[in-house]
Amino acid sequence: MTLNRRTALGLAALAVTTRPAIAMTPVSQIAPPDPAETIRLWPGPAPGGEGVTVTPQVVERSTDPAFHDRFARYTTDPILTVLRPDRPNGASLLLIPGGGYKWAVVDKEGMDCARVFTAAGITCFVLRYRLPGDGWAAGPDTPLQDAQRALRLIRSRATADGLDPMRVAVLGASAGGHLAGMLTARSDATYAAVDEADAASHRPDLSVLMYPVATMADPHVHAGSRHELLGPAPTPQAIDRYSLERMDWTGRPPTFLLHAIDDGAVPVENSLLLLATLRAAGIPAEAHLFQEGGHGFGVRLIQGRPAAAWPRLVLAWAARHGWIGST
Repeated sequence: MTLNRRTALGLAALAVTTRPAIAMTPVSQIAPPDPAETIRLWPGPAPGGEGVTVTPQVVERSTDPAFHDRFARYTTDPILTVLRPDRPNGASLLLIPGGGYKWAVVDKEGMDCARVFTAAGITCFVLRYRLPGDGWAAGPDTPLQDAQRALRLIRSRATADGLDPMRVAVLGASAGGHLAGMLTARSDATYAAVDEADAASHRPDLSVLMYPVATMADPHVHAGSRHELLGPAPTPQAIDRYSLERMDWTGRPPTFLLHAIDDGAVPVENSLLLLATLRAAGIPAEAHLFQEGGHGFGVRLIQGRPAAAWPRLVLAWAARHGWIGST
């Protein structure tokens, strides 16, 4: 007999009073359900979609019922998925997963990481964003439109949600780290205001960049991300404009970098180049380079290895900067 997740959960509940007649997957080995609360980013259609014809997809890659490994592509109606802690401490975290700007992963650098920080009292918002190659008028600024709008929404709603509008951070991974870096470094608005939420600042109060795609320049570029963002033959001006280490970081918020030295997809030099820029700009910065971990490790793929300490390192650093209480 083949069990879907809903059937398995129902049978597990019955097992409290009856002995199951068939073998089944224990509840502890079934991926947790998705949060029910989502927020649409835009009150109407997302901006600049007149030439967009794609059909949204969410693809599951995992064959293990214990965890999801999904990615979203061809997104046309971007959303925030909200994970609220039992005891919120007032801090908010916008999570921007990676995917090489070809898609955006849902779980590994989104829901999975959010659950870790929610357990620490932080209200988390996982962003499912639009992609630059799908025909949007803003082109390479399309994902940044969604990131800026997301940060503004979180901040504009904070007081009503019982959260602190001055303690809104961002965490981005891989290409999502590039997007979080642009959100942190760039002060220009990428879209016209659509409602009162856009009066709020899109500047995060802290920035955490996991194995970020930083540079768009050879020899350390992640070629796939550059191709999806800037096309097959970007101009030198485009490379300059979208390379994090070439942006003006003056006056930007404290930034935390983490990377594995053995990352074979996004070379560790991406973080090293950005760290040099942060230091030159006088930005409070902290960087952790792990000997091993590869790329895209999130929280699940590095259990039992030194890099698994990264959420605790982030929380301790955040506490030192007053974003949360001492851990």
